[in-house]
Amino acid sequence: MTRELEGKVAVVTGAASGIGLASTEAMLAAGARVVMVDRDAAALGTLQRRYGDAVIPLVINLLDAQDCATLLPSVLEKAGRLDILHANAGSYVGGDLVDNDNAAIDRMLNLNVNVVMKNVHDVLPHMIERRTGDIIVTSSLAAHFPTPWEPVYASSKWAINCFVQTVRRQVFRHGIRVGSISPGPVISALLADWPAEKLQEARESGSLLEASDVAEVVMFMLTRPRGMTIRDVVMMPTQFDL
Repeated sequence: MTRELEGKVAVVTGAASGIGLASTEAMLAAGARVVMVDRDAAALGTLQRRYGDAVIPLVINLLDAQDCATLLPSVLEKAGRLDILHANAGSYVGGDLVDNDNAAIDRMLNLNVNVVMKNVHDVLPHMIERRTGDIIVTSSLAAHFPTPWEPVYASSKWAINCFVQTVRRQVFRHGIRVGSISPGPVISALLADWPAEKLQEARESGSLLEASDVAEVVMFMLTRPRGMTIRDVVMMPTQFDL
């Protein structure tokens, strides 16, 4: 891969595993410095030792409002600027609504919706001042299809899809590109709540994506010509097609 992001500073939330880690690795390979945001300090330390000074670990509990608000000041203190935000952190609640726990619903909606909105809100003034920036939000195929086995999760992604598309229209005049990526099921920790038989069936039928597949699309979005708008990329395994 050519070093198309040389000199750029990226922030990836939920960076210690899954899509966040794959996105980080792709950006590092393209020459970016990456601020890896996660609450797992041990994992971030291991990844920094693996990848060296191009990785800047930032331990934040995004579900804590005061901690969440430190994201941009900490990034500017450690890296001096911010060019790319990949708002990727999220959680999953599946199954029948009647079986869901209210506290789990609150946590998921906070992380999947409120935290994304706050992170984007907080970085926009810096990007507007510099008249450039890229914001990518990890959404889901569930944002486009009323998935009957995950009404709470799907609702969070429908909400964030609306947020991305409305904010995109507000800030493009400042040179800021905002888009989302909506993968079908990806092999990651988010699938831990899937019923075992459903997960096994999906694996056997080839109905799952790899996190690296998503990272490739993230890189396409970041390196496309500045004049090209990408509202959302829906990606799914061929065997999962709707």
